[in-house]
Amino acid sequence: MKILCIGEALIDMICTDKGSSLSKGQHFLKKPGGAPTNVAAAIAALGGNVELAAKVGNDPFGKQLIDVMQEFGVSTRWMLQDPTAFTTFAFVSLMEDGERDFVFNRGADGQLSREETDAIPLDEVSIIHFGSATGFLPGPLQAAYQGMLQKALMQDDIFISFDPNYRHLLFPNETQTFIDQSWNFLQSCHFFKLSDEEAMLITNTYSVTDAAQILLDKTNAVFTITLGKEGTLLGLKGKTEIIPSIPVQPVDTTGAGDAFVGAVLYQLREKDLRSIIQLSHQEWKHIIQNANKAGARTCEYLGAMEAFKHLSSNIFE
Repeated sequence: MKILCIGEALIDMICTDKGSSLSKGQHFLKKPGGAPTNVAAAIAALGGNVELAAKVGNDPFGKQLIDVMQEFGVSTRWMLQDPTAFTTFAFVSLMEDGERDFVFNRGADGQLSREETDAIPLDEVSIIHFGSATGFLPGPLQAAYQGMLQKALMQDDIFISFDPNYRHLLFPNETQTFIDQSWNFLQSCHFFKLSDEEAMLITNTYSVTDAAQILLDKTNAVFTITLGKEGTLLGLKGKTEIIPSIPVQPVDTTGAGDAFVGAVLYQLREKDLRSIIQLSHQEWKHIIQNANKAGARTCEYLGAMEAFKHLSSNIFE
């Protein structure tokens, strides 16, 4: 059975003058990216069967994204090229601690339509991952995103995963729109991953503890809140526990959360929905420990795709 990832595919232009702002940076490195694209690549690198639904431009950068996904072993039959739009770019500035700031130049990724995603058969899909904040912006992708969620909910054997991937620059004056759409997915999915910032934003709280309690009360999903070097909070069946992280010297945190999600879904790939729902707390804890390893390994390299070349299921116990 396949894992389907849906959302944006784009090119990251990474400023290699570490610590410099985008306005002052002089040197940039071109890297394939996009959160669901990264998740798909991570799953494939670990050995999973995965395909990506996304739209890129009919240009050299779109071709590069398709080629890179094929090199990882991701099925690209639903990676469509739009002759009327340029491939989306994200310009990325890396700070000294490995954290990032983004500036988006949006193009083809937002043009993936509901008609195109409705054509995707789900009879061979066991997991669908929604991992794109751009899916909450107005346009064709938003309708495709919502339509695919409804299509998945009509199935009784598809596991639904969600990661909002909030970026303030995408919603400078529309934060509530992001929050409202996120709740629709949080209350519909079986698993979701949030950063600590996202958890507090979506729940309108000022601590991860308070945010986690609201998520326990208002959702039925298994969830994680990533806490950086402090580890990952696991929420499950009314209880929370922090799973320690793996200490590393970070080079670049780009793609770490996507590797984490990819590792979770990879470990669930051979289970049916009923089996996943019945997993014990100890089994989920083991899954998150392994996912922490994948996320930590990714931080040791510059650029998500370069990091994923070093991923394998051998890192799991």
